[in-house]
Amino acid sequence: IYSQQELADLLAATADLLPSAGLRPVTMRTLIGLLAATGLRVGEAIKLTDADLDQAQGLLQVRQSKFRKSRLVPIAASTGEALAEYVAVRDQQLGAKAAHALLVFDNGKPLTQDQADYAFKVLRRLLGWGRDANGRWPRLYVLRHTFACRRLLAWYAEGVDVNAKLPHLATYLGHAKVSDTYWYLTGIPALMAIAIQRFEHAALSTEQEVAPCA
Repeated sequence: IYSQQELADLLAATADLLPSAGLRPVTMRTLIGLLAATGLRVGEAIKLTDADLDQAQGLLQVRQSKFRKSRLVPIAASTGEALAEYVAVRDQQLGAKAAHALLVFDNGKPLTQDQADYAFKVLRRLLGWGRDANGRWPRLYVLRHTFACRRLLAWYAEGVDVNAKLPHLATYLGHAKVSDTYWYLTGIPALMAIAIQRFEHAALSTEQEVAPCA
């Protein structure tokens, strides 16, 4: 799960991608920012078209994603503004080349999964990021996990009923089952600690309720 500093470093490093005067740096910065802000799957983000962005309503239309499901994804005003700024830069850069896809490289063709993964590997190398303690490399997909875990931590900090909120998060993320979203409760040590604490509290309360009277 990426820290705020790691996210900032990752976004800043996109400026060093080549060609520096092309669309690759700004497209990767936009992709990373979008994934961090919405928790979209990488495949969902790269399939977006201009028609899928409704900045006025603050919505993204995700079409025929995993399990052939489509959904509307609300976005913050700042996210919509960042996407609109990207489109303006993209159109200026492409000139006469028509761009149907939202995220493209200099040839005007849609950004592919392989291109996104390779660019991320370059960023990882530029930042000197290596494998974690479990031998896993940082990946683009971890931005989705980061989004979900940070949302859960924020809800806990706000004191809201997380169990009641989980179906909303499941719908937002496009999970087929809410049980897929429950996985995030143990996704990072901070959430695991909260889960253990609440379990212990619930267990203690149950013991007190069933304890025989003296």
